[in-house]
Amino acid sequence: MTRTAQRTKQVLVAGVGNAWLRDDGFGGAVAKALSERELPEGVQVMDFGSGGLDLAYEVMRGYDALILLDVSRQGGAPGTLYVMEASEEDVEGGIEDGQLIDPHGMDPQTVLRFVKYVGGWPGRVLVVACEPEVVEDVGFGLSDPVAESVERAVGVVLDTIGELRGA
Repeated sequence: MTRTAQRTKQVLVAGVGNAWLRDDGFGGAVAKALSERELPEGVQVMDFGSGGLDLAYEVMRGYDALILLDVSRQGGAPGTLYVMEASEEDVEGGIEDGQLIDPHGMDPQTVLRFVKYVGGWPGRVLVVACEPEVVEDVGFGLSDPVAESVERAVGVVLDTIGELRGA
């Protein structure tokens, strides 16, 4: 009887958002907090800021799962955390011929459309998002409710990583 070593699942945790638009820097703040922790083997944490094309290329390296960290207006109180799963079927079909892609302005939805189009879908895709208070004003620093949610988000991400690696 031969035994084969089980391959370690590769998980990318990606902070996205513009730190110069106040709460839009949530993803980067959570990525920074996670990078200061000891993480399981096979887990990469990166802050992509608003560099969506860089994120798309990184995803295409062949991850088993992607966790996006971002803000999302869902109607809750500022600082509320949400965990959502994106399925490949739910993502609008690819990039149409002649459609322009701004490599500096790729939101997570566009990144996923691009990745789907080139055949690089990363297994499971989850979004850990926070209800923002301020994203329209240029400025640096998270609002109090969003800043207070960063450590809670770290816990949610760590739990999610555990679930993904066990699946």
